[in-house]
Amino acid sequence: MTAKVFIDGKEGTTGLQIYEKLGGRQDIELLTLPEELRKDAGARREIMNRSDLVFLCLPDAAAIEAVTLVENPETKIIDASTAHRTAKGWTYGFPELEPGQEERIRRSKRTANPGCHATGFISLTAPLVRGKILAEDAPLSCHSLTGYSGGGKKMIAEYEGERTDRRLDSCREYGIALAHKHIPEMMAVTGLKRKPLFFPIVGDYYAGMTTTVGLHNDLLEKPVSAKILHEYLSDYYSGQKYIRVLPFAGEGSIDPRGYLESNRNVGTNYLDIVVSGNEEQTLLASMFDNLGKGASGAAVQNMELMLDL
Repeated sequence: MTAKVFIDGKEGTTGLQIYEKLGGRQDIELLTLPEELRKDAGARREIMNRSDLVFLCLPDAAAIEAVTLVENPETKIIDASTAHRTAKGWTYGFPELEPGQEERIRRSKRTANPGCHATGFISLTAPLVRGKILAEDAPLSCHSLTGYSGGGKKMIAEYEGERTDRRLDSCREYGIALAHKHIPEMMAVTGLKRKPLFFPIVGDYYAGMTTTVGLHNDLLEKPVSAKILHEYLSDYYSGQKYIRVLPFAGEGSIDPRGYLESNRNVGTNYLDIVVSGNEEQTLLASMFDNLGKGASGAAVQNMELMLDL
């Protein structure tokens, strides 16, 4: 039997990506609503409650409201918004987080898809907190560079239309009030007690993300070298399908010219981790598609677990 799946909010960037990823599958029956009914609460309620799984690709308030429409106890939900990422009763949709997390997602009826920036930060720091290498109150700074597709339809149109604002030609740091909406999940999921200094940046390219965290090795709970941290992360993610720890970059880079490219994994669900540095300092970086492992790819990965596909 094919699984019945409905995407509430198919018109947004993430919803469209999920729709495209599922379109050719034989194990999925995509349920849709006519355009004139896509905002009709009654029609949405009916189609959700005969679905095996519903993706919510909506603003936070609309996602919270949409959950109340689901009355069928067998209908499973994956919420791509920020609304439920730290909510009680919801499973965090990062299967590689720790042993047992994949099984928790398999059993879950309510899964919160991670944020894109949060995915990069968590992939680098959660293993270190769990291994008692990084203290829960460690003072961390994180830069995260993303393509403009992360800003949704409005930002995509701004970048791809006729430009009158030359500031779009450069990288732009944002969230400078230090209150980005991904910070609560970054702390809750890693177990960090001190709020990290988080600096997101949007660049003049469509998709791809590099999230970077720097460490002073002598301030770690277990003072270790960059090489040892590389070995630890390699063991932590050993056997994972989508997270790959690349060979140790030493004091240089995986690129002979000394660059890390943010568009490395565009169009895939892969997240590559780079560890570079020396005895004194370590650079940790994750490179992935903000629309892939950072959004729709992760959502489909969670769907496959929840529907046993």
